[in-house]
Amino acid sequence: MDIVSLLFIAFGLAMDAFSVSVTSGITTRDIRLYQVLKMGFSFGFFQTFMPILGWLIGSSLRIYISTVDHWIAFGLLSFVGLRMIYESKKGENQVVNPFDNKTLFLLSVSTSIDALAVGVSFSFLNVSIFLPVLIIGIITFILSSIGILMGNGLRHFFKDKKVEILGGLILIGIGIKILFEHLR
Repeated sequence: MDIVSLLFIAFGLAMDAFSVSVTSGITTRDIRLYQVLKMGFSFGFFQTFMPILGWLIGSSLRIYISTVDHWIAFGLLSFVGLRMIYESKKGENQVVNPFDNKTLFLLSVSTSIDALAVGVSFSFLNVSIFLPVLIIGIITFILSSIGILMGNGLRHFFKDKKVEILGGLILIGIGIKILFEHLR
């Protein structure tokens, strides 16, 4: 597989993580470098790990994975999105923290499920997995980090509670997009 194809695959896989990062930046008041690196690393790690897992699973479970992967991503993203909307409606100032370890784990897994399928595809093509996952992980880390900063820069365009609702709706929208792409 040529490098241009790998770059397109990496950018395509990183788009969901980028969108979630922008949303996280919008919904978080004071972003710290630690948070940018934490989210970038988490998304990058899972985008690296999932293709390796998919590559290892290979063709033996391909049928089972492809029938439910989109439902899992949809469910996880919808859960986090609905939780964000619910928290905004409670009238408290407490909002869902996308940098909380549990929430970040759910977001990282849900945005990297497509990467699992890509890893299965790589196993069919007899592609060495090392270079593709390295490129996918680095690009996801970079785009996620940029996304948080971009989102935080856009934060002033939104009111606090409405930002939380918007963030939840965006996550649900990403889940619906993943679901419809696979159901077509």
